[in-house]
Amino acid sequence: MPFKSTFSAFKSQLKDLHQEGQRLFNEHSQKQQQPPPQNQLQHSQSYYPGQGARQAQNFYPGQQPQPYYQEGQQYQQQVPPPVPQSTRPTVPGQPPSSPAVYWQPRFDPSTPVSVEWEHKLGNNNGWGNNEKQHYTADNANSFYTPNHLLVLRAISQPANPDPSKKYTSARLVSRQRLARPRGSLIATLTLPCASGIWPAFWLLPFEPFTWPTDGEVDIAETWNGDGVNHSCLHWGFYTPQDKDKHRVVPTFVQGMQQGRPVRFEFAWQQDESTGQGRLLWWIDGRAVMKAPIPQGTRRVADFVVLLNIAMGGNVCQGQEPREGTYDLVVHEMKMQEEPEMGGWARFDGDWSWVREGDTM
Repeated sequence: MPFKSTFSAFKSQLKDLHQEGQRLFNEHSQKQQQPPPQNQLQHSQSYYPGQGARQAQNFYPGQQPQPYYQEGQQYQQQVPPPVPQSTRPTVPGQPPSSPAVYWQPRFDPSTPVSVEWEHKLGNNNGWGNNEKQHYTADNANSFYTPNHLLVLRAISQPANPDPSKKYTSARLVSRQRLARPRGSLIATLTLPCASGIWPAFWLLPFEPFTWPTDGEVDIAETWNGDGVNHSCLHWGFYTPQDKDKHRVVPTFVQGMQQGRPVRFEFAWQQDESTGQGRLLWWIDGRAVMKAPIPQGTRRVADFVVLLNIAMGGNVCQGQEPREGTYDLVVHEMKMQEEPEMGGWARFDGDWSWVREGDTM
């Protein structure tokens, strides 16, 4: 049959292919048993200049491999550089480390302002500067907002027949002290900038104290809407004899007049046994002033935070605010164990270049 004839021819071809394959396999096996050519052997054992052949080593349990080095050379272990903080991997679900915060008011609208702040009241004979405002504890002058901001509001009503209502404002004193021999105080503030308006964020010792010899620290203050912040340290009277007991640095703050929130930071280090130490001020993360702690002042841990809006008076050069409301808004405030963005290393670095305040 045609199919059978075709199949027989196919078997014959398959047998021939098998025999040819066996012959080629035998020839290849014989070549593998022969030594390689000399040039191939030299190539397989060549090394880069100065490199020697390394032998595999076995180590007993607990034995450490010895560093490899050429004879006559001293081995020096290379320690990799530290990984920058910004590139360190974080533990999943764990936020990056930050300075420990030991006080941070919540500005909770369900809680009275007086829980964390003491209200100073009245005009107190112009508060030493012929100021016009009467401080109150009214909700109209200090309150928390639903989105957790603290607002101090100065209200100017020059036409009001009641002298105590013409100019009203708030002056708050924290019930929390700085309470540490070293630390950092931080606040983000929107400051009112207008003629006859003088907002301030500052520090005094807790009462009773003696002004000015116990010391005063001004972190944020500006007046008459000029957009200039005054970082200050005072421990003397405003007399020629005490002109060296003041340190001041004026800084024009971009955007403050337009209502931009500004971040202020003040840090301190003090040796409790000697009273010696250092103070440093920042605005928006940039150092603006430094000062050694003056001898004879109260220890920094005794200081408390003050927030207020003064109106008119000597500092405002007699200018009085026009009718309206003027808000000092506290977006955030906290005390922590060390400065932001670098801790005490940042403090030391900025201390090395920032200027000391001017005398008056």
